[in-house]
Amino acid sequence: MSAGRPLTKAERKDFNRAEHERKIKQDLIAQHGKDLGTFYAWLRIVNIRGTQAYRSGNTEFIREAALALHNVYSRHVG
Repeated sequence: MSAGRPLTKAERKDFNRAEHERKIKQDLIAQHGKDLGTFYAWLRIVNIRGTQAYRSGNTEFIREAALALHNVYSRHVG
């Protein structure tokens, strides 16, 4: 929260989204350990944001996420 003024509707929405993502990450790390939990949290958040981007017609985010997954795969397989 900011000191001096309440958050705007857009700021509150961003704040709530960040809190929700933090909770997802904490829960998955507690369940699966630090490395695997962090990876699962990243996948979950990318899935959420990818769905939002798809619905709004923003395909650039989906391309970037696919490239990042491919890079991780390539680094650990070959």
